[in-house]
Amino acid sequence: MLSVIFNGKVAEKVMLHLYHYGEIHASGIARDAALTVSSVQAQLAKFENAGLLVSRLVGKVRIYSFNPKSPYARPLKELLRVAYETLPLTVRQKMFAARRRPRRAGKPVLPS
Repeated sequence: MLSVIFNGKVAEKVMLHLYHYGEIHASGIARDAALTVSSVQAQLAKFENAGLLVSRLVGKVRIYSFNPKSPYARPLKELLRVAYETLPLTVRQKMFAARRRPRRAGKPVLPS
């Protein structure tokens, strides 16, 4: 359903990754979702130009997160929460199987 709302699978995967991880970079999404880095970068730039996302450089990597000043951030996160929670657990585990950093002791595998 998100691909229809966002007008494309790349946008859907970018937003779901952003919702799941909180902040993202283009090569991480591209690797996880089997997309080209350039298509992910283009989509992230569109969202940033629209004011939905903000970015910052960490070394040579551009990290994106939701724009806390955007009036659309909270409703968008709510829409993404509903879409994320309706995904079957097996689909979520497959989409977000790659670990970004070591897991905190006692933290569940997927947020409940």
